[in-house]
Amino acid sequence: MRKLFIIIGCVIVMASCSTQKSLYSWYDSEDATYTYTKRGTEETLTKAMAQYEKVINKQKGIRKTVPPGVNAEYGFLLYKAGKKEEGLALLKAEIKAYPESEKFISRIIKQLEK
Repeated sequence: MRKLFIIIGCVIVMASCSTQKSLYSWYDSEDATYTYTKRGTEETLTKAMAQYEKVINKQKGIRKTVPPGVNAEYGFLLYKAGKKEEGLALLKAEIKAYPESEKFISRIIKQLEK
């Protein structure tokens, strides 16, 4: 009987040690964004934009959707890079994916469209 309790205890401990899959796949975009923010070079901008594309197009997290803020950040970078239509489309996609961001993102869109 005592061995049974020990075995059950070990199984419970081992089961609780398993790792969970994250909600979103970030693909190291945080580091690329940080580097671009710190240095602000064309090379770091290109790398950050590539990371955002990867996050948007290859989402493997549990939710299988783009993480909050990624569409907005990438859209803003595209807009600044001269790809205005694509940038505005991504900002609007952020509102569609996360309606709670509408108040903030709509202000950004209004400022960009002036």
